[in-house]
This record gives sequence, C-alpha cells and structure tokens, in this order.
Amino acid sequence: MESYLLDWANLLLRWLHVITAIAWVGSSFYFVFLDSSLVPPRDERLRAQGATGELWAVHGGGFYHPVKYAVQPPQLPPHLHWFYWESYSTWLSGFALFTISYLWNAGAYLVDKSLMDWSPAAAVAAALAFLVVFWLLYDAICRVFGQREKGDAMVGALVLVLVCLASWLACHWFAGRAAFLLVGAMLATAMSANVFFWIIPGQKTVVKAIAAGEPVDPIHGQRGKQRSVHNTYFTLPVLFAMLSNHYGFLYTHKLNWLVLILMMFAGAAIRQFFVMRHGWKLGRNRHPVGYALVGGAVIAATLVWLAPQASVAAKAPAGPAGYAAVQKVLEQRCYQCHGAQLQMKNVRLDSPDALKQHAQAVYQQVVVARTMPLNNATQITDGERALVGQWFQGGAKTQ
Repeated sequence: MESYLLDWANLLLRWLHVITAIAWVGSSFYFVFLDSSLVPPRDERLRAQGATGELWAVHGGGFYHPVKYAVQPPQLPPHLHWFYWESYSTWLSGFALFTISYLWNAGAYLVDKSLMDWSPAAAVAAALAFLVVFWLLYDAICRVFGQREKGDAMVGALVLVLVCLASWLACHWFAGRAAFLLVGAMLATAMSANVFFWIIPGQKTVVKAIAAGEPVDPIHGQRGKQRSVHNTYFTLPVLFAMLSNHYGFLYTHKLNWLVLILMMFAGAAIRQFFVMRHGWKLGRNRHPVGYALVGGAVIAATLVWLAPQASVAAKAPAGPAGYAAVQKVLEQRCYQCHGAQLQMKNVRLDSPDALKQHAQAVYQQVVVARTMPLNNATQITDGERALVGQWFQGGAKTQ
C-alpha cells in the first residue's frame, strides 16, 4: 500500500511540477523577449511620463502595447500583478517530488556504496546541504562582484567554476541518477531564491517608496534585473538535468560529471542565442548564431563520445540467448527487487509467464536506457546486458 500511495503522490506532484514549471519558464522567456525587444516610445506623452520602452504585438486576434518604466511609473495602478507564485509553486512542488522520490528512499536512490558508503540519513543531510551551500556561495559571488566594473563577466566566470565543482562533487558523492537531478535542483533552488530574496523584495521596496511619495533608488531594479538574467541562463541547464534521469547512458558513464557539465554548457550557449536574437533583429548586436553553433557542436561531440563501443556487444555469446541463460542473470541481478518476496513497481520476473509479460520493459530498462538495476546496485555487467538484449531480439522466448 505504501508503494501504491507513493506512486500516486509521485504522479500528482510530477503533474503539478510540470505545469507550474511551464508557467514559470514561459513567463521568464516572455519577459526576456520583452526586454530585448523594447524600443524607445514614439509618443511624447509616454516619454514625459518616464517610459523607457514600448512594444507593439499581435496575438490571439488582438493588439497589445506593453510599456516599460525602468524606475517608476507616474502613478501606481489600482491593480498590480506580481510574478512570483510561478516560481514558488515550481520549487515547492519540485522539492516535494524530490522528497518522496529520492529522500524517502535515500538508501536506494541517493546512495551508491561504490562512491560513498554512508548512511541514508547522512546522504539526505548532504543532499539538503548541497542546495543551501550552493545558494550561499552563488549569492556571495553576486554580492561581492556583481556591482563592480565588468561585474557581469566576473560573476559569470565564477558561477561557471562553482557549477562545475558542484557537478563533480555530486557525481562523486551520490548515485549518478540522483547526482544529475540534485545539480538541477541546486540551480533551481538558486533561481527561486533569487526571486524570493532579491527580485520580489526589491520590487516591494520600489512600490512602497512610490506609494509614500519618496524617491526611488534605481539599484533595486538593477539588482532584480541582474538576478532575473541569471535565472534565464540557468533555465535550459536545469531542464536538461531534470530530464536526464530518464537516460541511463548519461548518468551511468564513468565521467558522468563531465557529461553533465558539457550538456548544461550547451544549454546555456543555446539560451544565449535566443536572448541575443531579439536584439539582433533591432540592430543592437551582431547575429548570435555562433552561440547556437557552439552549443550544437558540444552536443554533437558529446553524442559521438558516448556512442556505444563495439567491444561491449562482443562480450555477449554468439547466437540467440536462451531463457535459461537470461534466467541466471535475472536471478542474480533482478529477483531481489522483482521476485517472490518483493515486486517493485508491481513487476515480477521470476517466472516464464511474468518475464514474457514484461519483456519489452526489461529490454528497455536494462539494455536501452540502462537504468536498471537502480544505480546498478547488483553490479550487472555489460556482457549480461548484451545477453538480455540478444534474448529479446531473438524473440524473447521463455520455453
């Protein structure tokens, strides 16, 4: 019953998390596009009111005319929409999902004893500390270097180093699947913390000053804008890290930390292309296609690097593999979680009929995705995976 309820909680939280993440990422992408596409207002009245940019757009059969006031509008409107629940809801649902999927069964999902032989409680404490420590270090870098001359470049370089170090540590401390997800959660936590600690408080300070008729310090808008820009570059790396747990060939690689860094770097480079593309259309910067080409080249190089080697397939015996040979592998590597005593995910493999029913899933999880056994806890070999593959491709016979 516990497994059944956890599956339902996982489903509903994942559904909620995806919906809120779409809302957050969508609003973030929209405002980056908006800021990059604004032009000086043509209307003298808007300029006199302090407007710094405007955009005309058409969508859904209507015309839209957003106007930006970089410091403050001439007066506060009766209704002011705040963009923060998209962020908070995404983080809260994501952390809840992380809790029931990884922290609840830390011994199975976080711990890889070949990397770190620690208790589940210690692994949970380290995972939570990972989120907090990264935010504190990232925030300190922004505070110390963000307002200096060429501060954006300095912050970018230091954060890149910090992310690389965190990726290396995660992949050496935690099971590969959890390590990738934890790095994504680490960046997502920093993104939401930017909203909670900097962007929204700064906006509230500005609104309070306007309501009181006091001068508005533009530093609040500048800081909020800086953190918002950081968030947009984190977006594609976070999405890759979150999706990667479906692809075992990524996180099971012996240099999985480098795979993670390369793919996140490619995502950030591709995001740079889209950010600068709007400015290029207005003649503000050169064509940013180079960033997209760099990102694509990194992905292509990683694809070639991770390609399966012929030597792996050669480890399997020649000819089709019979049920008896596959049964020995499953008995040693799989029955402890999918046998008579325990059926994880309601999958049982210790009989010919049961194996026939789940043959496609076994092939997909063991051979193609390489996600099972989980964290390779039973130390299945490449040759044994190849044997299972030959058995399936030979008709998955159980007689």
